Amino acid sequence: MASSRLPTATFSLKQFLQRQKVLGLYRTMLRTIRQVPNENDRKYLRDWARDEFQRNKGATDQDAIRMMITQANMHLQDLQKSLALAKS
Repeated sequence: MASSRLPTATFSLKQFLQRQKVLGLYRTMLRTIRQVPNENDRKYLRDWARDEFQRNKGATDQDAIRMMITQANMHLQDLQKSLALAKS
């Protein structure tokens, strides 16, 4: 029997929505990183984002997860601002 990618535990609605938010944030971050012109910087940022999300994958404390989402959003906004300034 093939293994399923579905988690073994069932999420509450709040956890499910929070998970979707995190996945969306990760995708947006990777899309934004693709716009970085320097290949070495792009690789560094992609590896950094992947490591950070992977490192915090098992987090269960809702307050800690909200804090991490806020920090990730701030990093994303900083990156977007830097890219906008570079294009100007």
